[in-house]
Amino acid sequence: MKILVAFFSASGITKEVAQTIAGVANADIFEITPQVPYSKADLDWTNETSRTTLESKDKASRPKIAKSIDISGYDAILIGFPIWWYSAPHIINSFLESQDFSGKIIVPFSTSGGSELGSAPKDMQKSAPNAVFKTGQKFNFGATRASIRKWLQDLGLIA
Repeated sequence: MKILVAFFSASGITKEVAQTIAGVANADIFEITPQVPYSKADLDWTNETSRTTLESKDKASRPKIAKSIDISGYDAILIGFPIWWYSAPHIINSFLESQDFSGKIIVPFSTSGGSELGSAPKDMQKSAPNAVFKTGQKFNFGATRASIRKWLQDLGLIA
Protein backbone atom coordinates (compact mmCIF):
# COMPACT_ATOMS: atom_id res chain seq x y z
CA MET A 1 0.00 0.00 0.00
CA LYS A 2 1.38 3.39 -1.01
CA ILE A 3 0.81 5.95 1.77
CA LEU A 4 1.09 9.73 1.84
CA VAL A 5 1.16 11.74 5.06
CA ALA A 6 -0.13 15.24 4.27
CA PHE A 7 -0.25 17.78 7.06
CA PHE A 8 -0.78 21.40 8.01
CA SER A 9 1.13 22.64 11.04
CA ALA A 10 0.89 26.08 12.61
CA SER A 11 3.36 25.67 15.47
CA GLY A 12 5.46 22.64 14.51
CA ILE A 13 3.76 20.07 16.76
CA THR A 14 1.66 18.54 13.98
CA LYS A 15 4.76 18.50 11.76
CA GLU A 16 6.68 16.48 14.33
CA VAL A 17 3.85 13.94 14.67
CA ALA A 18 3.47 13.75 10.86
CA GLN A 19 7.19 13.05 10.45
CA THR A 20 6.99 10.26 13.03
CA ILE A 21 3.93 8.73 11.32
CA ALA A 22 5.64 8.91 7.92
CA GLY A 23 8.71 7.19 9.36
CA VAL A 24 6.71 4.38 10.96
CA ALA A 25 4.55 3.88 7.84
CA ASN A 26 7.46 4.26 5.40
CA ALA A 27 5.29 6.90 3.73
CA ASP A 28 5.91 9.96 1.63
CA ILE A 29 5.26 13.28 3.34
CA PHE A 30 3.77 16.56 2.10
CA GLU A 31 3.31 19.79 4.03
CA ILE A 32 0.13 21.70 3.23
CA THR A 33 1.18 25.34 3.36
CA PRO A 34 -0.99 28.41 2.90
CA GLN A 35 -0.26 30.76 0.02
CA VAL A 36 -0.37 33.57 2.58
CA PRO A 37 1.45 32.32 5.70
CA TYR A 38 -0.20 32.75 9.08
CA SER A 39 1.42 35.35 11.32
CA LYS A 40 1.49 35.10 15.10
CA ALA A 41 -1.36 37.64 15.21
CA ASP A 42 -3.35 35.55 12.68
CA LEU A 43 -3.07 32.54 15.00
CA ASP A 44 -4.32 34.37 18.12
CA TRP A 45 -7.46 32.38 18.87
CA THR A 46 -8.34 34.76 21.73
CA ASN A 47 -8.73 37.66 19.27
CA GLU A 48 -12.24 37.73 17.74
CA THR A 49 -10.86 39.50 14.64
CA SER A 50 -7.79 37.31 14.01
CA ARG A 51 -7.55 35.61 10.65
CA THR A 52 -8.01 32.11 12.08
CA THR A 53 -11.03 33.13 14.14
CA LEU A 54 -12.70 34.73 11.13
CA GLU A 55 -11.88 31.73 8.89
CA SER A 56 -13.27 29.32 11.45
CA LYS A 57 -16.54 31.24 11.68
CA ASP A 58 -16.93 31.32 7.88
CA LYS A 59 -17.75 27.73 6.82
CA ALA A 60 -17.11 28.68 3.16
CA SER A 61 -13.59 29.95 3.89
CA ARG A 62 -10.95 28.14 1.80
CA PRO A 63 -7.43 29.54 2.27
CA LYS A 64 -5.36 29.08 -0.89
CA ILE A 65 -2.63 26.45 -0.80
CA ALA A 66 0.92 27.43 -1.84
CA LYS A 67 1.78 24.18 -3.65
CA SER A 68 0.08 20.95 -4.62
CA ILE A 69 0.95 17.26 -4.89
CA ASP A 70 -0.39 14.61 -7.24
CA ILE A 71 -2.21 12.04 -5.07
CA SER A 72 -3.09 9.66 -7.92
CA GLY A 73 -0.36 7.15 -6.99
CA TYR A 74 -1.42 6.82 -3.34
CA ASP A 75 -3.83 4.30 -1.83
CA ALA A 76 -4.09 6.00 1.56
CA ILE A 77 -3.63 9.60 2.64
CA LEU A 78 -3.21 10.39 6.32
CA ILE A 79 -4.13 14.03 6.84
CA GLY A 80 -2.86 15.85 9.91
CA PHE A 81 -3.74 19.20 11.43
CA PRO A 82 -4.09 21.06 14.72
CA ILE A 83 -7.64 21.26 16.06
CA TRP A 84 -9.09 24.74 15.60
CA TRP A 85 -12.50 25.44 17.10
CA TYR A 86 -13.27 21.70 17.44
CA SER A 87 -12.55 20.88 13.81
CA ALA A 88 -9.86 20.96 11.12
CA PRO A 89 -8.58 24.31 9.85
CA HIS A 90 -10.29 25.22 6.58
CA ILE A 91 -7.02 24.85 4.67
CA ILE A 92 -7.64 21.09 5.05
CA ASN A 93 -10.89 21.51 3.09
CA SER A 94 -8.90 23.47 0.48
CA PHE A 95 -6.57 20.48 0.16
CA LEU A 96 -9.40 17.94 -0.03
CA GLU A 97 -11.27 19.98 -2.64
CA SER A 98 -8.15 20.46 -4.78
CA GLN A 99 -8.14 16.90 -6.19
CA ASP A 100 -10.26 13.81 -6.70
CA PHE A 101 -10.02 11.59 -3.63
CA SER A 102 -12.55 9.05 -4.98
CA GLY A 103 -11.75 5.58 -3.63
CA LYS A 104 -8.77 6.84 -1.63
CA ILE A 105 -8.50 5.90 2.03
CA ILE A 106 -8.34 9.03 4.17
CA VAL A 107 -7.30 8.87 7.80
CA PRO A 108 -7.41 12.13 9.76
CA PHE A 109 -5.05 12.76 12.64
CA SER A 110 -4.81 15.81 14.82
CA THR A 111 -2.82 17.44 17.54
CA SER A 112 -4.36 19.41 20.36
CA GLY A 113 -3.65 20.39 23.90
CA GLY A 114 -7.10 19.21 24.94
CA SER A 115 -9.69 18.93 22.18
CA GLU A 116 -10.43 15.61 20.48
CA LEU A 117 -11.05 15.28 16.73
CA GLY A 118 -14.53 16.71 17.25
CA SER A 119 -16.44 17.28 14.03
CA ALA A 120 -13.30 17.23 11.86
CA PRO A 121 -13.86 13.83 10.17
CA LYS A 122 -17.51 14.63 9.40
CA ASP A 123 -16.58 18.09 8.09
CA MET A 124 -13.78 16.60 5.97
CA GLN A 125 -16.12 14.04 4.41
CA LYS A 126 -18.17 16.89 2.95
CA SER A 127 -15.06 18.01 1.02
CA ALA A 128 -14.16 14.49 -0.18
CA PRO A 129 -17.48 12.61 -0.31
CA ASN A 130 -16.20 9.75 -2.47
CA ALA A 131 -13.22 8.91 -0.26
CA VAL A 132 -13.16 6.06 2.24
CA PHE A 133 -12.66 7.55 5.70
CA LYS A 134 -11.11 5.48 8.47
CA THR A 135 -11.02 6.20 12.18
CA GLY A 136 -8.81 9.13 13.02
CA GLN A 137 -6.66 9.77 16.06
CA LYS A 138 -5.63 12.71 18.21
CA PHE A 139 -1.99 12.75 19.24
CA ASN A 140 -0.23 14.76 21.90
CA PHE A 141 3.23 16.27 21.47
CA GLY A 142 5.85 13.52 21.61
CA ALA A 143 3.60 10.64 20.49
CA THR A 144 5.60 7.42 20.60
CA ARG A 145 6.51 5.35 17.59
CA ALA A 146 4.98 2.31 19.33
CA SER A 147 1.58 3.98 19.78
CA ILE A 148 1.62 5.17 16.17
CA ARG A 149 2.63 1.72 14.91
CA LYS A 150 -0.26 0.10 16.83
CA TRP A 151 -2.74 2.63 15.44
CA LEU A 152 -1.57 2.06 11.84
CA GLN A 153 -1.64 -1.73 12.33
CA ASP A 154 -5.18 -1.57 13.79
CA LEU A 155 -6.24 0.36 10.69
CA GLY A 156 -4.67 -2.30 8.47
CA LEU A 157 -2.32 0.20 6.82
CA ILE A 158 0.90 -1.53 7.90
CA ALA A 159 1.83 -5.06 8.94
